[in-house]
Amino acid sequence: MSNWSESELDLILPVYFEMLRKDLINQQYNKSEYRRSLLPVLPTRSKGSIEFKNQNISAALMNLGLPYIKGYLPRQNYQQILNEKIVKYLHENIELEILFRNYADRNINLSNNLNFEKMLVNPPKSEEVKEPLPTYSRNPLKINYLEREQNNAKLGYLGEELMYNYEKWSLIEKGREDLANQIKWVAKDEGDGVGFDILSKTLTGDDKFIEVKTTKSGIKTPFFFSKNEFDFSNEYSSNYYLYRIFDFENQPKVFVKNGGLENICQYSPVSYKGYF
Repeated sequence: MSNWSESELDLILPVYFEMLRKDLINQQYNKSEYRRSLLPVLPTRSKGSIEFKNQNISAALMNLGLPYIKGYLPRQNYQQILNEKIVKYLHENIELEILFRNYADRNINLSNNLNFEKMLVNPPKSEEVKEPLPTYSRNPLKINYLEREQNNAKLGYLGEELMYNYEKWSLIEKGREDLANQIKWVAKDEGDGVGFDILSKTLTGDDKFIEVKTTKSGIKTPFFFSKNEFDFSNEYSSNYYLYRIFDFENQPKVFVKNGGLENICQYSPVSYKGYF
């Protein structure tokens, strides 16, 4: 399939952002209807091609540190012109920043009708990025709203509380109430500097160091961690577990990865400290 032209991108981007506006305020809409509306003006593009390009747009937004449509999981390796078109759109629609900020800062109340049995899902497959992603100094939004969301203290607290209760439930379900009674919510009792959030137990009674990262966004949303968390995970890799909660605002799901962060995810440095 040929690359998308600038005129085609100019047609799909406003439709994507119209859906995203609704996504950010939890307003219901029908993705299929929006996709069908594009077919008459994109006669050379199939439904599948439009779906794929929407996923490219999600990836580009994610790489800019911005929320994306959860129903369009990010697909990397897109045209450079797509980034430039998105940045231009953001320049022309600066009011979107209010929605991004409200989304990142919004506090939520978790439902009491959670189903632990359906909460655990498989981790996503890592996607290799085959070309470097350029940096855009022209981006009008200087805040990484995905990182800002993760730093929302209330969101982090609720995610940890959910996994603390999930661990207790899981061990009790497996007949190990004795181990469930030993679980400690370390981040709550001792603060964030320990290197993990919850001290749980495996079924054999070994320590299980759990780090919880929570987002209201989709399964592929990047997460952020400190050097202390990184070093701790690698030193205690066999006992270290990342619990990644996503879609927290609707029906929370979680996937689990065991091992040091240097091995269980792709990562890149985002800040440095200088000395004199």
